[in-house]
Amino acid sequence: MKPDRILKIVLAIASLICVLDMPYGYYQLYRFIALGAFLYLAYTEQENKGWLSIWIISALLVQPFFKVALGRDIWNIVDVIFAVLLVISVKKK
Repeated sequence: MKPDRILKIVLAIASLICVLDMPYGYYQLYRFIALGAFLYLAYTEQENKGWLSIWIISALLVQPFFKVALGRDIWNIVDVIFAVLLVISVKKK
């Protein structure tokens, strides 16, 4: 299995874990890991402008430096959307 596919699956699982009631440190760690992962995916999928745009927007949304305050309920929806997009992108390849 290719490393980017493994990364997508692991990140999808991590995104779904965010829906649970986890310690705040998990969410901070997730933001750093997700930022790096989404930027890596954007770099590796430059030829596909649609996925490139999705990964860049995702990276900007989760970046830990200037946090986007959406509220717990909306973040849960966003995390599920991230997981769905990651699984779809694994299936498309």
